[in-house]
Amino acid sequence: MPKLLGDSATYKIHSYKGIGHLPKGLKPKSDARKRILLDQLPRLLQGYGHTPHYGTIVIICDLDDKDKQVFLSELNSVLAACHPKPAATLFCIAVEEFEAWYLGDLNAIRKAYPKAKDSILSKYINDSICATWELLADAVYPGGSKALSEKSWQAAGEQKSKWAETISPHMDVENNASPSFNFLRQQLRSAAG
Repeated sequence: MPKLLGDSATYKIHSYKGIGHLPKGLKPKSDARKRILLDQLPRLLQGYGHTPHYGTIVIICDLDDKDKQVFLSELNSVLAACHPKPAATLFCIAVEEFEAWYLGDLNAIRKAYPKAKDSILSKYINDSICATWELLADAVYPGGSKALSEKSWQAAGEQKSKWAETISPHMDVENNASPSFNFLRQQLRSAAG
């Protein structure tokens, strides 16, 4: 965030344990303590609508294999159902997954993982639906995505967190080739003024 907004911007990040699904009828069915983003989104946005001092709410999530326009329409329907609405809400979608944003800066990956396989990285088409995290794993993880997939889903999640910690410090946010990352950057800067 400091790379995107500078050191003077204030923000608070709320992480979730999964994306889940928008609930039918916009009525959450899961326990709020489970921290599943889309399951709780109607309740969250309604709460922010009653708390105007929050400023801009930015919802960032993976697109996975969803249709982007349909997904954005569903998210905007949740927002439209809020009375009152939050002061300002932005939806920023990582196409296909957050790893697309790292793959938008191959130099950052190479700095974090000097032995990364260029033959794999060079095949990536920015923001394509192509099993993004698996491609990154094939480029940087010993044994690739197959070895990581043979472990538990928690191991894959831990590895994704490690990539965030090791790659993002090297990212050049002004020269990222991912269109969805550039949209996020532009939206955050616009919201921050």
